[in-house]
Amino acid sequence: MKYGVLVFICFAVTLLSCKNDDDGGPEAIPPSLLSDVAPEDDETIREFLNTHFYNYEEFETPPEGFDYRIVIDTIAGENADKRPLMEDAESVTVNVSSSFFGLSAGEEDIAHKLYYIEAREGGGESPTYADSTLLKYEGSLLNGTPFDQRAEFAWQELSFNVQGYSNGVAKMKAGTPDQIIDNPDGTYSIANSGIGLIIMPSGLGYFHNPRDASVIPRYSPLIFKVELGAFVEDTDSDNDGIPSIQEDLNGNGYLGDDNTDFDVEPFNGRLANFRDADDDGDGIPTRDEISDENGNIIIPYPDADGDGVPDYLDPDN
Repeated sequence: MKYGVLVFICFAVTLLSCKNDDDGGPEAIPPSLLSDVAPEDDETIREFLNTHFYNYEEFETPPEGFDYRIVIDTIAGENADKRPLMEDAESVTVNVSSSFFGLSAGEEDIAHKLYYIEAREGGGESPTYADSTLLKYEGSLLNGTPFDQRAEFAWQELSFNVQGYSNGVAKMKAGTPDQIIDNPDGTYSIANSGIGLIIMPSGLGYFHNPRDASVIPRYSPLIFKVELGAFVEDTDSDNDGIPSIQEDLNGNGYLGDDNTDFDVEPFNGRLANFRDADDDGDGIPTRDEISDENGNIIIPYPDADGDGVPDYLDPDN
């Protein structure tokens, strides 16, 4: 096909697909619906899991000098007999609403399936999706294109990350402090850290608004390779005395949509409860409303009028 003809065809297709608005410019294409994208993503992910494998044999019988890095490859050729990722994968369903992404579609609790694999189970306990964690990670597209990584252990609060990442890490087990090893190069490792994979649909990732559109296309399922070393139990992100996990009032696994004083906060100063030191906006810090005169936190949290709503969430008390 000649170049001039190709350009003409592409130009014609562009004209047909970009309807002009009243101002004469191209009309923006509205974001897709979560309910449409979720099943498409799940089909794509399941195909990937059935056609790829990871170096499970090295994790089962570690060779000398093994670095415990997960390597994914296609089941084909000399690898045709490898065990597909799907056989090792476990899944959990997480509900997502369009409001999570600032969309006005009005979709509520659209089911999304998250897949995860523990290549090496950690020797400790599991964090919650609201805890601060010490970990390494590498994020990539299903085709292997990387978009983010942390090669050395660093602290990261899961509540400030995409929902699939925080919920996936919460399915893993961390290591234990007694297994920390100081390396000669000044770094450290944790001998019984948890190592695994998290595979998520776009609705649990960046959906229509990726952090780097030049690398992550819209509606892209994502993979994270994670090594979980430790975590802070009952992390309190805003230091108000309420563990962040308890600030997920609707229990949907997402902290960003729980904001008791949303209606009284300024538009540019709205904070979800897990980031707000005065959850009910009554001018009295949350910590003061749950503490006695000596500063000790009172359990259960005080409820002066007995209406079932603790004082720190009740602006009238």
